[in-house]
Amino acid sequence: MLNVSEVNAERSSEPLAERASARFSEMLISPYVKERLAAARFITPTPVQVAAIPQAMEGKDVLATAQTGTGKTLAFLIPVIEKLLKDKTPGIAALVLVPTRELAMQVVDQYNALRGKLLLPAALVVGGLSEGAQLQAIRKGARLVVATPGRLEDYLDRRLFHFNALRMLILDEADRMLDMGFLPAIKRIVSILPKERQTMCFSATMEGDMARIVKDYLRNAVRLSFGSTSKPSENVRIQAFEVATDRKQEMLQRLLAQEKGKCLVFARTKRGTERIAESLNRKGFSAAMIHGDRSQSQRTTALTGFQQGRFRVLVKEQRSELFQLERSLGIKMERLRADDTASVPKESERLPVNLPGVENYQKPARFVLPGEVFQTQLEN
Repeated sequence: MLNVSEVNAERSSEPLAERASARFSEMLISPYVKERLAAARFITPTPVQVAAIPQAMEGKDVLATAQTGTGKTLAFLIPVIEKLLKDKTPGIAALVLVPTRELAMQVVDQYNALRGKLLLPAALVVGGLSEGAQLQAIRKGARLVVATPGRLEDYLDRRLFHFNALRMLILDEADRMLDMGFLPAIKRIVSILPKERQTMCFSATMEGDMARIVKDYLRNAVRLSFGSTSKPSENVRIQAFEVATDRKQEMLQRLLAQEKGKCLVFARTKRGTERIAESLNRKGFSAAMIHGDRSQSQRTTALTGFQQGRFRVLVKEQRSELFQLERSLGIKMERLRADDTASVPKESERLPVNLPGVENYQKPARFVLPGEVFQTQLEN
């Protein structure tokens, strides 16, 4: 096992645009997978896919750092599908761990869209959905499991199934799983997996406990890095507004009136989420909300309605973040505006919507004053 400083760095000197110019039809993947990709209208791979897929198909461990929305899901799903097509051994052969059920559902949907008739559906293991349906998929022979760490740990504690046949482990959005406190669950899960396996780890950052993940779980990993994960995107403009606490709602409504298109609003608490959404609806802004006490059906309705334009504003409890929203249900973050009505996190890398850290804001003391409105604008 290697630590961060010892991981082999493999970075191309070619511009990312050139590296992404190849087509899936030109890559060294099976005709069946090429056909499935074409049917799903995946034509041109992203730089992450161009770099990661060949390495993964050679059986190497992969450590990739890249911002959300760079195509990491296909970068690991294609090697997983190729492995399942070649190795017909019964049992769960691949496990994908993700931080949230929405992201798990999206990964499963994308896999099922690509698997065709030669592979069985994936099994989804998450909280908030029917346990019986999840276990039934595994008992029917699912060879790919996509899970959140908490629910999977619960199933394993009850010995509901095993991973004796596992050959691939994927940690997707690994840094966010650690942010959400899943390190103990991940350690417990990995401890019972076969030692001889391939591991792929995808993360937006390489900070904090990520070094422990790399040291303990990856072997001679190919290190892939795409762009800076500590600087803001060129398409991001960050603005801060200092306002009194009792004027925050008024400021928010003024900002929403000035902006066009969909808006994300972050609140610190569940009650704050409800209060903001109710206030916006009373003022004529069509708003939906998501927080920790909402059911999966309510969350899906809010996300789908937001995507389809029935709701212009989505209010989200900041505690559980929305870093995966640009991937959930196909929502494109570059078309959104986000307003955090609570306060800017003390650490720059903890900004909402999984924005990269803000350069030169290492000590953002002025941004944590009570009663501030934080606006993040994402522009094309």
